[in-house]
Amino acid sequence: MTARSTVFDVDDPRLAAAAWSRIAEPGDEVAGALVLAWGTSVALRWLVGATERDSAAEREYANLAAADRTRIDAARSRWQPRLATLDPRRELRVLATLGGELLIPDDPRWPPGLDVLGAQRPSCLWVRGSADLARLLRRSVALVGSRAASGYGEHVASEMAGGLADRGFTVLSGGAYGIDAAAHRGALAADGATVVVLAGGVDRAYPAGNATLIERAIEAGAVISEVPPGSVPSRTRFLTRNRLIAAATRATVVVEAAHRSGALNTANHASRLLRPLGAVPGPVTSVCSAGCHRLIRDGAAVCVTNAAEAAELAGELGDDLAPEPSIPNRPGDDLSAAERRALDALPLRRPASLESLARSAGLSETELLSTLGTLEMRELAQNRSGRWVKASKISGQNG
Repeated sequence: MTARSTVFDVDDPRLAAAAWSRIAEPGDEVAGALVLAWGTSVALRWLVGATERDSAAEREYANLAAADRTRIDAARSRWQPRLATLDPRRELRVLATLGGELLIPDDPRWPPGLDVLGAQRPSCLWVRGSADLARLLRRSVALVGSRAASGYGEHVASEMAGGLADRGFTVLSGGAYGIDAAAHRGALAADGATVVVLAGGVDRAYPAGNATLIERAIEAGAVISEVPPGSVPSRTRFLTRNRLIAAATRATVVVEAAHRSGALNTANHASRLLRPLGAVPGPVTSVCSAGCHRLIRDGAAVCVTNAAEAAELAGELGDDLAPEPSIPNRPGDDLSAAERRALDALPLRRPASLESLARSAGLSETELLSTLGTLEMRELAQNRSGRWVKASKISGQNG
């Protein structure tokens, strides 16, 4: 392809970014490195042969190490077949008919979390719904898990998503059956925002059975993709898509995952990016939760059991702390060691003498008498004509 055969303005940054999203597969680090080093338009001009022989891009390419040039040449060979029919204007027109927008990294609405991906950062995002992803994802949590989810997993995902939405968090997931769908539905049921990250184009709902759910997500949040309209999802694209889920949000929680679940791929991305990672425990006999248990056991994830703990994982330090569990106090919880030994020695029904209690408690009679007086004032012990017994409320608890 030459400069004369280029049917669009390669110097337009939006068109250039859209073109790269068609030319290179998601996560292509060679393409990403070229774009980071030279800029989107310059890299595209060099690729399509629209640069002068003495251009800066050509000189930089010539000065690269032989191994780097070999990598670029191999990448250029795999990009070449897509250049002949390249026309990002057509794909942008399709997006416009859907009411969508194209975001590029220079846009203030771009989600800054994606920048940590470096050379794996997408060249652009194709968006339907709210295009202000920076605002939408400022407080956000990714809830992910298996497609073949159990009723327990779907219930937890829905409840957790609803609780996060109530706390002002956007819930992000992949739109798949199982945990993903339950998370999106939970957020929507709480009138919260949710974002669906697709592995294919935003013009085709996948899976088709979740088309209605995905349309609702467009109204209440956004549906995004790094590949242009018309792109089909594939296993490879699902896996590379997961890095966006991990990078775009403040934290990732794996709700339910088997040993080989794709959700563990998202968890691995979150760990690599040093994003907070949580996992929900399930029954130890459940194959569906085996992956979550492994994450917790290996120390890769913290145990998360409810929306408050998920919010603490992703929220602002000090502002989103989960409340301490409320554990009711029982009489005697705050006793000293001597008081505890005396209370343990007291019989439940038949009063005992001071001498007998001293032997049982391992205390002197003088020390025991003082301690029993304290227990009596706290209504934990009763003195019956010089003999001692547990108070009735303690006896009732032990009966």
